[in-house]
Amino acid sequence: MMGWKIARRVALRFVAGESLEDAIVAIQRLNSKSMIATIDQLGEDTNTAAEARKTAEDILKILDVIESSGVRSSVSIKLTQIGLKLDEDLCGEILAKILSHAQQLNNFVRIDMEDSDCVDCTMRLYWKMREEFGFKNVGMVIQSYLYRSDQDTQSLLSGETCIRMVKGAYKEPPEIAYPKKKDVDKAFDRLVKMILEKAQSDSSPAISPDGKWPPITAVATHDLKRIEYAIAVANQLGVPKEKLEFQMLYGIRRDIQEDLVAQGYPVRIYVPFGPQWYPFFMRRLAERPANLWFFVTSLFSR
Repeated sequence: MMGWKIARRVALRFVAGESLEDAIVAIQRLNSKSMIATIDQLGEDTNTAAEARKTAEDILKILDVIESSGVRSSVSIKLTQIGLKLDEDLCGEILAKILSHAQQLNNFVRIDMEDSDCVDCTMRLYWKMREEFGFKNVGMVIQSYLYRSDQDTQSLLSGETCIRMVKGAYKEPPEIAYPKKKDVDKAFDRLVKMILEKAQSDSSPAISPDGKWPPITAVATHDLKRIEYAIAVANQLGVPKEKLEFQMLYGIRRDIQEDLVAQGYPVRIYVPFGPQWYPFFMRRLAERPANLWFFVTSLFSR
């Protein structure tokens, strides 16, 4: 599949390219349209400690290139990239190194949430970074389709955590996740409201002037109804626009991205890059029928 030229061409709608240089060029274009970014080097489930440490060095380089290029971007990482399924202690050691380097550069790191098997250990490592190491430049992701997310969100908000709210893109059993879209949507709205109520506090962070540090509320969706709900609740609560960030995937719903920028909201684009694009690409196809239709019609286009 990864060697199929048509699949590769279509995947580039969702992936900025295979090199870091490609990603930086894509971010520069987004910045020119008043959008900010979070950059993600694609890859999951490293098999050895050496691979995990090599990935960490790549992430440190990304942070350095963001700083030297002057682009407005933070970084997103998956803990399985840095050894989560190999050794939690090793992963924690590497994560602390990444956060320390990002802190020196006054940049922010978002820990992506993965499948349900990873949630508990991801939460443990997040709190370890906050409580034992004192890092503030780290945020989390909550998936609204998991039943546990109400409790997890309340816990994270107790520590003024910057939260990215997503619906969830992994296949999970009905014992732990809502199987119906309408229930996932209701949970999404409920949790976004919970975060926005926290954003009313003067102590809750707004987006930083350089765009690298996000506000406490990040609504990550292309669902216009969810976006409209978040805006309505924020207006009702009196939450300023700089405390409500919308996050979207690279190459999807550019019309909504541009409209939100025009309304004055921070818009952060998730910019993935790297040769390991296939798993990410397939999840994007699974998330929305429109993405699959785009792929199918591209097969027959000239």
